[in-house]
Order: sequence, then structure tokens, then C-alpha cells
Amino acid sequence: MRRIYERAGLILLNIFFIAICFAVLIPILYAVSVSLNGRNSIFGSDFSFIPKTFTLENYRAVIFGQPVLLWLGNTIILAVSSVCISLLAAVPGAYSLSRLRYRGRKTILSGLLMLHSFPAILSMFAIYKLLSPMGLINTKLGLILIYIGTMAIFGLLNLKGYFDSIPIEIEEAARIDGANGRRTIVSVLLPLAKPAIIVTGVMVLIYVWNEYIYAITFMTGESNYTLAAGLYSLQATEMSGSWPIFAAASVVVSLPILIIFFAAQKHMVSGLTAGGVKG
Repeated sequence: MRRIYERAGLILLNIFFIAICFAVLIPILYAVSVSLNGRNSIFGSDFSFIPKTFTLENYRAVIFGQPVLLWLGNTIILAVSSVCISLLAAVPGAYSLSRLRYRGRKTILSGLLMLHSFPAILSMFAIYKLLSPMGLINTKLGLILIYIGTMAIFGLLNLKGYFDSIPIEIEEAARIDGANGRRTIVSVLLPLAKPAIIVTGVMVLIYVWNEYIYAITFMTGESNYTLAAGLYSLQATEMSGSWPIFAAASVVVSLPILIIFFAAQKHMVSGLTAGGVKG
């Protein structure tokens, strides 16, 4: 009887989580439905979740009639640069704070944690005063520096926790086998930390891809818009205030990040560290 109750509880729990998944998918399916609708009447009483007037014209208008591809190119430049440089700074910094013992290490860690906890909106004026004399306002380089300063700290803290979880015995075994410090890091630790590095990179990418406040504050002009700023302007203007086109644009710009997320999904949970210890 106990096993029956356990199975029934497990079935109910699975049904509950499946229902949550469907509830989360409703806004996405709604956006897809609107993007395929030939009428701009999502608030009308005649709106149907299944489009009555099916059309792909909205996607054609987004790709060929709106500067979405230009905004996509701007965002890709910002995202790739921010991810690469943030990881280049975060990986050695995380290893240093995790493995090395030197004076001021805890103070540095506490300072970085405090900086990361500081609300970004409160730093707007200070960032503007720093970038303005250098002529970096309304430039991609200025925005990249802002993103690196924000996400390099996040990546460092995230990767430090992962390096802390890797047993020190793995490094000691590598040194006994004759590997020097550089070889140990490159051939042993980095492969073990690969899932954490990939996940951190994806999280930085998602942040830059969706970031709006800095993009709209420090970048002006339609040609300099990122996707987040561009999508807002697409719906805000009277000329292009079409909900189906806005929904189609939202779907189009979401596809690259979804593909990257699903490609990295296998690295979200990793048992590589445990496998290394057993080996």
C-alpha cells in the first residue's frame, strides 16, 4: 500500500510540473500565434489563439522591411566580445581566488561581491562621467566595457565556486605524474571546469542579449540599437506599431539564443569532477 501511495504521489508531482511547463509556454505560443496572424487585433473580441488569417508576411516584413538584422548584428558584436573578454578575465581570477593563498585575497573577494551586489541603475551617472571624457558614449566599445565590468565579476564568483568544488587531490596527482603548474591547469582543471565555463558564458550571453537599460542610455540612433532597444522602438513608433510584426521580430531574435541554450544544455549538470576523482 505504501508503494501505491508513493507512485500516486510521484504521478501527481509529474502532472503538476508538466502543467507548470505548459503554463510557461503559453506566452511563447501566444507570441507565435500573433506573429502568424494577418490582423493587428490581438485586443479585439474576435482574436483567436489559432490564427484565422494565417500569413508569413510578418516575418518577411521583419527580415526585409525592418532594421532587425542590423540590431542583431550590433547585439552579436556586443555579446561575443563581452562573453570572450569576461571569461578571459574570470577564469584566471577565479582560479587565483580559489587555489592561491595571499594577503588581501578575502578583501578582494568581499569587494567584488559588494560591487556585484550594487544596483546597476545607481551607477549610471558615475559610468557616464567615466566614459564621456574618453569619447566612449554612443560607441560599442563603451557598452562592451560596461558589460565586461558587470559580467566579469559574475563569472569570477560563479567559477570560483566551481573551482572550490574540484578536489585538490586531482592537481596533486597531476604534479606527481610530472605535470607542471601550467600543464595541470590547461590539461586537468580547465577540462573539468568546461561545463561551468560554458554555462557561465551562456549566462553572460543571455544577459547581454536581453540588456536594455544600459543599451538605451548609452547608445542613441536607430543604427546603433541593440535588439532590446530596437524591439522597444519598433512597437513604440506609430509607423511600425503593429503587434504581429512586433511578435514576429520577438520570435526571430529569440531563436539564436534558444539554439545556443539547447546546445549547451548537456553541460548544465556535470559529473566530470566525480569521474576525475574515481579515475
